[in-house]
Amino acid sequence: MGNPPELYHKILNLPKDTSPQEIRSAYKNLVKKWHPDKHPPSSKPEAEARFKAITEAYECSFAQRFLAQALLDQQENRAVFGVCNDGRAGDRASPFSVAGLGAGRVSARMERTRSDDFYTRSAPGTPAREFKKVYSSGNSGGRRAFAEFSSSIMRKAPPLERKLECTLEELCRGCKKEVKFSRDVVTKNGSIVKKEVSQMVLVKPGWKKGNQIVLEGMGDERPGCLPADAIFTISEKKHPTFKRVGNDLVLKAEVPLVSALTGWSFSFRLLSGKKVNCSFQDEIICPGYEKVIKGEGMPVVEQKGARGDLKVKFEIVFPKELTDEQRTGLAEILKGCC
Repeated sequence: MGNPPELYHKILNLPKDTSPQEIRSAYKNLVKKWHPDKHPPSSKPEAEARFKAITEAYECSFAQRFLAQALLDQQENRAVFGVCNDGRAGDRASPFSVAGLGAGRVSARMERTRSDDFYTRSAPGTPAREFKKVYSSGNSGGRRAFAEFSSSIMRKAPPLERKLECTLEELCRGCKKEVKFSRDVVTKNGSIVKKEVSQMVLVKPGWKKGNQIVLEGMGDERPGCLPADAIFTISEKKHPTFKRVGNDLVLKAEVPLVSALTGWSFSFRLLSGKKVNCSFQDEIICPGYEKVIKGEGMPVVEQKGARGDLKVKFEIVFPKELTDEQRTGLAEILKGCC
């Protein structure tokens, strides 16, 4: 019929030895998923191509089964009744001949039986009936149409890829951003022109560098191919205060040596805008000290309410020089501390 059965099974996403019931069930699920009326304009061309290819694959798959069974029946009948290539009975009489019935009459009756049996199984509107009209009549249009659909469903233009830069605040809270880009579009006469596109996209809370937003069918168009996807990959802008490490946020705070020894307090604002106060009055801040504030980091994607931690890392700022008097005083003060 012009296309191997493997192609139909590949389009229906089924193994070769699938039963008719399983084929029918897969077909129903696929046509529901890819019905053009259920898709927005951006993905409608792809949906139409897939819908047509799935329908053709389903019909042709059943048609092949009916044809194979018909040929098998014909071979069996020829073996039993000795039917010659010209459709007449051979010189051998049928083993089932009865009085009054010649071999020719038996042969003619069996020819009708084979034909009637094949088309009785192929009720109007079934895939096998469509096979009879499209393929057995010598019309190659069906094969050509299916070839176009199957090649379209198997081929897609290369994706159009862009970066989408986001601040830590946007990735923490989530946001909607407008993306503008140009894409190649195929006109009715087959030429390719540039088209400017503007689209709103959703950035979810907790997303990070490398997450992707895929706009199906919004990329470049090429003749004979499905429209490409437009893919936007998240990138993070450098933040002046915080550094992201996984789902945690890291804040570096510089503390003067005297404050580290005698007590210190400071405040800062989180990405959400919330103000946080840190006070160290009864403890000494040592070099490399880290304070962890639980649940004040980035949102964890797909875990509702879960957040990473905020880690405040302290860097002690030592004086660059001391006078002799300061050295003597410090030595005296710290003499019994260590």
